[in-house]
Amino acid sequence: MTQIEQSAVPAPGGAPVIERMRELRSRWPSGDGVAVFNAAYLEVAERVAPDFGRGRPDDREAAALLGVRCAERYLSAAETATAGGRPPECWRPLLPCRRHPGVRPLQFALSGLQAHVGHDLVLAVVDTCRTFDCEPPDLEGEFERVGDLLALLEERIHDELMPGPELLEIADPLTHLVSSWSLERAREAAWSTARTLWRLRGFPSLAEEFRQRTDAGAGLVGRLLLTPCR
Repeated sequence: MTQIEQSAVPAPGGAPVIERMRELRSRWPSGDGVAVFNAAYLEVAERVAPDFGRGRPDDREAAALLGVRCAERYLSAAETATAGGRPPECWRPLLPCRRHPGVRPLQFALSGLQAHVGHDLVLAVVDTCRTFDCEPPDLEGEFERVGDLLALLEERIHDELMPGPELLEIADPLTHLVSSWSLERAREAAWSTARTLWRLRGFPSLAEEFRQRTDAGAGLVGRLLLTPCR
């Protein structure tokens, strides 16, 4: 197995993804930065896809569901961090400041969404292509469906965590941070990155270097989103 293939396989979780999200929720205090993202993700998954991740391993239709692969990426990172391990670089900015009083819940949620789209979604596309020996364009419809789910997640984050207009002035640094990040642009970049990474699979060392740079780049943006605003 090449380096890129090894990096593309999350640790097996066993339980369906929604159950794993609930388990993580029970472990973390509600104000924890990672818990904020987990709570938003869980609420959307329960409302939109209550059977998320319940397919059998040999069920092509369920196993090919890109959203499940993407969620497993996040869960693997969160469970690794909870166990004291070292998660992907894109998720690390949330860990040291997950209880920082100057970082608002909205920032934690957006930083998590950035890591999820900029890294997890990219590798989920590669995971699925490798499993079914297909090309990224074959998954474009599924990629758009995952994008719709992520858009609902972003909407929930803004509705529940965005301060009211009486608290959020135009000069507030949070206004600048929120307006500087775009889910649509992040999704476009993720699609291009996934296609490039798939084309590099015949060059393992180069593919692994590109994956690491993708991970680091997603982490950098996530760190900027966590700039203390008070």
